[in-house]
Amino acid sequence: MLRVCVAVLSGLAFAGAAGAQDYPSRPIRMVVPFAPGGGSDISARVLADGLTEALGQTIVVDNRPGAGSILGCDIVAKANPDGYTTLLGNISMAFNTAIYRKLPYDAIKDFQPISLVTDQPNILVAHPSLPARTFKEFLELATAQPGKLTYGSAGMGSGTHLAMEMLLMSRKLDLVHVPYKGTGPALTALLGNQISVFFSTYASALPHVKAGRLRAYAVTSARRTATLPDIPTVAESGFSGYEYSTWYGFLAPAGTPRAIVEKLSKAAMSVLKSEKTRERYIAQGMEPIPSTPAEYSKYLKSEIDKWTKVVRAAKLPLQ
Repeated sequence: MLRVCVAVLSGLAFAGAAGAQDYPSRPIRMVVPFAPGGGSDISARVLADGLTEALGQTIVVDNRPGAGSILGCDIVAKANPDGYTTLLGNISMAFNTAIYRKLPYDAIKDFQPISLVTDQPNILVAHPSLPARTFKEFLELATAQPGKLTYGSAGMGSGTHLAMEMLLMSRKLDLVHVPYKGTGPALTALLGNQISVFFSTYASALPHVKAGRLRAYAVTSARRTATLPDIPTVAESGFSGYEYSTWYGFLAPAGTPRAIVEKLSKAAMSVLKSEKTRERYIAQGMEPIPSTPAEYSKYLKSEIDKWTKVVRAAKLPLQ
């Protein structure tokens, strides 16, 4: 009996290793749980281009927006763990765990982290028709008109939502929250003057700011950005210590064979460290942050712990 068990286990191990040698033998799906045009989408498409070249198979980006990334994450959590369905997740994985009483998946147990991908600051932008021309004037306008201005977000519990809530609570400002199914739709609404402001991810708003279609008030990074050096940080504008960035990460379903995880990890590390990929991200205001699966796993756990404490301290209502 013992010999039979050993033989079976050895056979499974050999089959897994053999499968990884042939992997990938067909296109790989990369689910993005937000609409096109947002930071997740931009981060995913640059990574997908690099991985397609590195792995010799097409990486197909599949946008599945809804419920602040919950819909897309759930698709991947329940997918066959064969390495052909992956996720480009972001900081919302931590936010949703902190905000929602019950999720259809466990952000730690149901995913296999592969590598962190990028991070970027957020930027507060407004339609040019809004009377406030500076961040200071915006704060004065919001103070004078409580409950009249609106702010968009990429969805309830998204980074664009919580970053704005942190700002509003620090000054007890009252703006009406209008959630969308991703950064792209929220920017479209702002460009159409349907909302007052939006704490957009930097890369998504940058081209509109440069073209004059949107007005930038402040960035959430510790220092001013190289691409918009005249735009102040939130911290230097009277919110000492305020700093926020949105991170993005590459994951697979839990149970994905170790050999496949290692192959994807090696490919992602190579792509993210390449000068070609770095230049593409930097031009968008993003910073590549490659990591090992273990490093990303540890980071995800720490982010969930951190934002759970923030949500409780801010007394944000649980969903």
